[in-house]
Amino acid sequence: MIRRLLARLWPASLPEPAPLPAPVDSVSPRDVGLHDAILDGWFSGDSGELLKGFAIAADDTLLDVGCGEGVATLFAVRQGASVIFTDSEHDKVCDLARQVDAQTSKPSLGLVSNSLPLPLADGCASKVVCMEVLEHIDQPEPFMAELVRMGRPGAQYLLSVPAPVGEHLQQGIAPASYFQSPNHVQIFTPERFAALVEDAGLVIEHRQASGFFWVMGMIFFWASERAAGRDLGGAVRDRIQAPYPPLMESWARTWQDLLVRPDGLAIKQLLDQFMPKSQVIIARKPLTTDSKPGLRHE
Repeated sequence: MIRRLLARLWPASLPEPAPLPAPVDSVSPRDVGLHDAILDGWFSGDSGELLKGFAIAADDTLLDVGCGEGVATLFAVRQGASVIFTDSEHDKVCDLARQVDAQTSKPSLGLVSNSLPLPLADGCASKVVCMEVLEHIDQPEPFMAELVRMGRPGAQYLLSVPAPVGEHLQQGIAPASYFQSPNHVQIFTPERFAALVEDAGLVIEHRQASGFFWVMGMIFFWASERAAGRDLGGAVRDRIQAPYPPLMESWARTWQDLLVRPDGLAIKQLLDQFMPKSQVIIARKPLTTDSKPGLRHE
């Protein structure tokens, strides 16, 4: 299937590329994944946009729920914003707090919490980020209500969950624990994800799906772990660290080579739509309570 899709886009008249020399240095899948994300509109320091359409300014207070390694929090710090960050893992919050303290003198708060509820005041944030968290939640509706409660009127939200195609594909190779609590217990169709956001009272401003690179990267990770006789019990992406399995490095090198081809970006965008890793919604809390939950905005 993928070869047929590539053949559709790749010009038949192009000469066969010369064989690549044997690599001298290893290729980091995380670095290639970061470059792939930047092509999708992430991490624009020049415009202050964490994702295109989601700008963070110095007068913002960003709440990062399920902060993980703190990518969103640290981006907001670089824009001069105040930050509040939470995670259920104590070590992640402590490590991120050290990094934040080293980079800013503005107010910040790190909390170890499962987010139900969060010990924060109503309307404490002007920007709310919750990425790759909702799929871990047994009851996502009250969790979304908490997110909405903590955004001030007019607050903007950046939300993401895994896309269903990539999740179903991984079910054939990932360990069973990857789809058990506290890992992925929800699979959101695009329709269900949008309904969750809108029924909570938010208005959707933008949607996108991307990350084919990471769907295949995770499959190669699971395959490598299985071949080595290891089972990480549902490892998540931020636990994939160097030294990387050779199969993952080979895939990262292939993707890197593809992206520099004349039609590389077009092929990437096609594959991102065909099999995305994540689906993203940017939404906004209305300035007034006149907007009633349940009204769908197309």
